[in-house]
Amino acid sequence: MEQTFIMIKPDGVQRGLVGEIIRRFEKKGFTLKGLKSITVDQAFAERHYADLSAKPFFNGLVEYIISGPVVAMVWEGKNVVITGRKIIGATNPADSAPGTIRGDFAIDIGSDAVESARKEIALWFPEGIAEWRSSLSPWIYE
Repeated sequence: MEQTFIMIKPDGVQRGLVGEIIRRFEKKGFTLKGLKSITVDQAFAERHYADLSAKPFFNGLVEYIISGPVVAMVWEGKNVVITGRKIIGATNPADSAPGTIRGDFAIDIGSDAVESARKEIALWFPEGIAEWRSSLSPWIYE
């Protein structure tokens, strides 16, 4: 099974959207394997966004991510990276369809590829994730 990293950023936490976002992934049949609420320090945020360090918006992005608590999650399931991106919606909220998280709430979250998901999970969950299989798994995945 594939895994992805999903982060609910400070605005989503402050707006009380954590439960709604988790609900959408659970209803799709994905399994929550790791969950933590954390306030990120600057050095960690810079590591997380290292691939964007040359971009003009990098400093603002780091400041934003350290401005309040975030909820970091690892989700598992068949094609969870690509399907998770569909649940989340297009990067630009104006391009996100209604019914997606960004389309409904304009939240910016989630891994964009399997390899970036692996890196993000290793960074955010160095202690590992919960190893368990839902009893619903045989009903969801043939």
